[in-house]
Amino acid sequence: MDVAQPKQEHLLALKVMRLTKPTLFTNIPVTCEERDLPGNLFNQLMKDDPSTVKGAEALMLGEMLTLPQNFGNIFLGETFSSYISVHNDSNQVVKDILVKADLQTSSQRLNLSASSAAVAELKPDCCIDDVIHHEVKEIGTHILVCAVSYTTQTGEKMYFRKFFKFQVLKPLDVKTKFYNAESDLSSVTDEVFLEAQIQNITTSPMFMEKVSLEPSIMYNVAELNTVETAGESESTFGSRTYLQPMDTRQYLYCLKPKQEFAEKAGVIKGVTVIGKLDIVWKTNLGERGRLQTSQLQRMAPGYGDVRLSLETIPDTVNLEEPFDITCKITNCSERTMDLVLEMCNTNSIHWCGVSGRQLGKLHPSSSLHLALTLLSSVQGLQSVSGLRLTDTFLKRTYEYDDIAQVCVVSSKVKQES
Repeated sequence: MDVAQPKQEHLLALKVMRLTKPTLFTNIPVTCEERDLPGNLFNQLMKDDPSTVKGAEALMLGEMLTLPQNFGNIFLGETFSSYISVHNDSNQVVKDILVKADLQTSSQRLNLSASSAAVAELKPDCCIDDVIHHEVKEIGTHILVCAVSYTTQTGEKMYFRKFFKFQVLKPLDVKTKFYNAESDLSSVTDEVFLEAQIQNITTSPMFMEKVSLEPSIMYNVAELNTVETAGESESTFGSRTYLQPMDTRQYLYCLKPKQEFAEKAGVIKGVTVIGKLDIVWKTNLGERGRLQTSQLQRMAPGYGDVRLSLETIPDTVNLEEPFDITCKITNCSERTMDLVLEMCNTNSIHWCGVSGRQLGKLHPSSSLHLALTLLSSVQGLQSVSGLRLTDTFLKRTYEYDDIAQVCVVSSKVKQES
């Protein structure tokens, strides 16, 4: 029959505390009217309470600070700091003490110990202290594993571990939307607008220190989150940049291709990587957090093989009077094209010139400018349509409708105005 061995007592004691900012003390005020049975007793007790604010004893928020009693909430992007202390509770000298701290996540195990060297000896009532720091980059369950090994005076090697489990929560909910839009008429490629919706899903307010977009190598970015007031730039969110719990804020950015890439339509056509958001905030008494999103991706713009963009067009034209526009045709494919231009009249727009004329060969990523004349037979806001390009090499036709809109007015009305 086996006899269970008694649990061996260790000579060293291990204590672990999370290092975090204190919080303001809160109390529950209890008061009553003077005609009630307690009279002024409750009011007097609140005034005598050292934790209350003098002159505002009924407020729940006191003027004292309280230390955290547990690990508390830890959010993604914050820095986890912990104090580890190994104390010699015995009356004998302990030798070769090695303290190791590892952080186990769902995907990896990280060594957080500041030093891997063993301490030669530890006298009675003495301790070994260490502070560890780690920027939390994963959501989910984390386990802090603290292991201590040492040698007693008799030469016996001892070893024990302690586990501290905590959850890492998501502080922000980030949603992005992309909009492809034509930039100004002199630009070759599209601008990209990014709308970022950021929601505070914690239980405390956040001070949004920075929300910026780091663009990819092919783009320049302009932030559209400020307005000019009296010659000074002011945030659209006002002077108070606090984000209350469950509140959402929308940020807008405009990305333009750099000049060296904008001139190559075929290159920019396949670009889907836009950049990444960098978000920095502070909570409670200045605890700082930072998140960087992964590379944001959008759907590549569908230009097709041939892109027709409008360079110049008048805002207002006279009824039944010719006006000129300038178009730009860009070969977005990887092959040479031989193009033929056809102009088809619509109910309101009539083209002036020869339809079916040869434009010649257009090499990949090359462009040509085209001056065209047309007139409108109907007043009002009219859509310019009816252009058709045909590649004679592949016998492939590309039609372009709703190229632009123009306001058509009577010549008499325009003269009077």
